[in-house]
Amino acid sequence: MRNKLTGELAVCGLNAVRALAEVHPERIHRFFFREDRAQLFGKTCKYLASHHRPYKICDDEELERLCKSPRHQGIVAMIREPEIPELSSEEVRRWVREGGIGILLDDVGNDNNLGAIIRSAAFFGLRSVILSRHDKEARLTTSAYRVAEGGMEYVSLWKVASLARCINQYGKEILFVGADHRSPIQIREGMKVLQDRYPDRFCEKGHLPAIAIVVGNEERGLSQEVRSSCALLVRIPGTGAIESLNVAQAATICMHELVSYGM
Repeated sequence: MRNKLTGELAVCGLNAVRALAEVHPERIHRFFFREDRAQLFGKTCKYLASHHRPYKICDDEELERLCKSPRHQGIVAMIREPEIPELSSEEVRRWVREGGIGILLDDVGNDNNLGAIIRSAAFFGLRSVILSRHDKEARLTTSAYRVAEGGMEYVSLWKVASLARCINQYGKEILFVGADHRSPIQIREGMKVLQDRYPDRFCEKGHLPAIAIVVGNEERGLSQEVRSSCALLVRIPGTGAIESLNVAQAATICMHELVSYGM
């Protein structure tokens, strides 16, 4: 829930708030919790008191009013409404230098999917999640933070004006791998194909070069412009009974396959 008057966003859910309090306590402006949660956040309350920021014990009704959700799990933190920065050339250079995996979301659909993808990205240690600034549905909301289960604090989020333009601009430095259920190449085979095509990128054993998974909208998949810009399109093998997976599920499987390949 956003508070337009104060420019704040409510973060709720035990794991989401716990990660926020441990990693970025400075982002918390106001703090509300049920009495049975007090012992879990003593350090946070001390930090807030030392910075003259309010905290308060509340009942479930007040917590629900604050975050507009019954799924608060007895804890709500108010933060300044987050803004996703533009992907910079400096960040891309660091990505290329250090290697590792990122993920691009091509009109992913909604904030719950965004939260689930960020949770998986944090679990697998991905460095970046990149969104199009034109995606009006996938936003950093109270729901996205809760579904991410604390992953927001461990993943860097960036936005770009155009995903296709981003892929074309950085395609010589980053391998962009699109998830497309129509591709004849399975994802595990795809990594070998990439290694054969770009042997210089895989020069160090056990070290992945800069790679980005690209996943699309659940109804339309990847846009044609994005599909044609990717270095390779791969699919997740299935029985064929169902055409495709939920985008968050598909993204998670792709992350697992790429991370496993680099181990």
